[in-house]
Amino acid sequence: MTNAATAMRLPVEKTAPDTIRLERTLDAPVEKVWRYLTKAHLRSQWFMGGTDAKPNGEFELLVDHDKLSDDDNVAYPESYAEFKGKTWVEKVIRFDPPRLLETTFQSGKNGNVTYELFPEGDRTRIVLTHSGIVSPVGAQDFGSGWNSHLTVLEERLAGRGVKDFWALHARSREDVRKALEA
Repeated sequence: MTNAATAMRLPVEKTAPDTIRLERTLDAPVEKVWRYLTKAHLRSQWFMGGTDAKPNGEFELLVDHDKLSDDDNVAYPESYAEFKGKTWVEKVIRFDPPRLLETTFQSGKNGNVTYELFPEGDRTRIVLTHSGIVSPVGAQDFGSGWNSHLTVLEERLAGRGVKDFWALHARSREDVRKALEA
C-alpha cells in the first residue's frame, strides 16, 4: 500500500469568492469513474455513501468516513465528529452520463458541485467545481475536504489504499492553505 500523501497534487484553485476548482487525472476509464460518482456503494469508498444519484431526482449523502481508512480504528477528529452519520438529501441538477454530473451540496445549503469527466485514453480527467459556498469556513475547509476525497478516489481506482484518511486530510488542509495563499 502506498502513502496517499505522495499522490497529492496542487490541491485547489479559487476561481471566484464562492467557488473552488480541483482537477485530477484518474487511472480508470470514464465509465468506471462515472459509476464511482453515481453508485452509492462505490461512492462510499472515496466520499460518502447513501443512495444512488439518478437523473432529475434526489439522493442521499451519508457521512461515514470510517470506510475511507484501510487501518482499523481511525478516529474522527473532534471537529468533524458531529457530522458522523449525518445524511444530506441532494438534488441532481444535471445528469449527462458519463460526462457531467451536477448536484446540490449539504442539502443545497452550500451551493452546487459539478463533476466534469473527460476521457483520456484509458484514463479520465475529472474537474470538480464547487460553487455557491456560503459557509464561513469556505474554500479552506471545502478545498481540503475535496482534495482529500479526490486523493482517496485516485488511490482506490489505481488499486491502492489509504491507511489513515484523517492523517491525509490533515496534510491536505496545510497543502490547501498554502495553495490558496499563493
